[in-house]
Amino acid sequence: MSAKLWIKDGSRIDPKDKKGIHQLLSSTMLRGCGPYNNFQIAEIVESSGANLNCETYEDGLLISLKCVENYAHKLLPLIGWMITKPLLQIDQIDLEKDLTIKAIKRQKESTYQLAFDGWRKMVYGDGPYGHDPLGLIDDINKIKKEHILGVASTLIHREKNLVISGNFPIGIESYIEKLEAFKEIKINQNKVYASNNKTEIEYKQKTSICTRSLNTKQVILLLGKATIRHDNKSDILLRLLSCYLGYGMSSLLFKVLREKYGVVYEAGVYHPIRENQTPFIMHASTTEDKAILTYKLLKDCWDKIINSEISPEELNLVKIKYRGQIAHSLQSISQRAEHKAHLLGIGLGDNHDKEILLRLESITSKEIKDAANKYLKNPLLSVCSNEEVIRKISKDWLN
Repeated sequence: MSAKLWIKDGSRIDPKDKKGIHQLLSSTMLRGCGPYNNFQIAEIVESSGANLNCETYEDGLLISLKCVENYAHKLLPLIGWMITKPLLQIDQIDLEKDLTIKAIKRQKESTYQLAFDGWRKMVYGDGPYGHDPLGLIDDINKIKKEHILGVASTLIHREKNLVISGNFPIGIESYIEKLEAFKEIKINQNKVYASNNKTEIEYKQKTSICTRSLNTKQVILLLGKATIRHDNKSDILLRLLSCYLGYGMSSLLFKVLREKYGVVYEAGVYHPIRENQTPFIMHASTTEDKAILTYKLLKDCWDKIINSEISPEELNLVKIKYRGQIAHSLQSISQRAEHKAHLLGIGLGDNHDKEILLRLESITSKEIKDAANKYLKNPLLSVCSNEEVIRKISKDWLN
């Protein structure tokens, strides 16, 4: 059995001087809640052979429980206690602060992460999507227990969706409704929420290129735009484009950058599901001697999807890839529960995937090209490399 509880709003509503507070809250909730301290929770979960986790995303918090059917009644109350009565003991908060800071430092050792952080900051500024859910080290050091308590007290009132998948006891819904741990929580089953525009981006970019100089022979290039909400009707058109560009060995980036020119050791597209303005990024990793050619080829690939239509054969293949991508992402009960909870949590209906797959049949190459022209013009570039490579790429980009 897999149970997923999506709680609306995650790191995107972190206060400006407390970036990372939702991450601290979600990780500390696991370390004691209701009548149980951290040792007792660990014993309950581990003795059941179960897994209980809470993750922080930009758009929400996701509590995940995976267990066998026989232990459902024993473990489900923990989810309720995490929301209604987290203990948030100071020693556990300090431990999570230390672990989070170490995770952020590990991230900063990644050249790709540095390039992505630069792109994100350039595009979103201090907006909702302008920082990693882990937060910032300076902010985390300033966060106190009372700050986390303030955020924790809002969880009861936020919109939520609980999805349970797999083999579970009969009458599980009525059981949950009667639990003391859930008595203050209103969980909306399969409810579609109205769209909320409060986190639309108002940040205006002051530049179209971001660079980070390092003493390295590696070159990371990110070229992308902030696009549209996942509930926008054109979202599927951009998802097909991301399949065309970066999914599989027949993708455009693979054929051009790997097969034809052999200039990269990694290339792809980053296009996640977001409730608001979703990043659409082509990324490539290469060496300094191939950096300029890689950069120009990336630009050529970007220009191609804006200026020319996908051929009928390519469009058919892209649709097959998209169906395969959906099927691959929904193989396990845990994946299915998480996907459904996420979609419901960002305001999409129970039948969203079925509706998209039905619509897929009638989508034309012209529609995809029109969407690219509307949403993908004037991308922004992030480069992470040594000063010489950055100077050459910057000169070409700004000209």
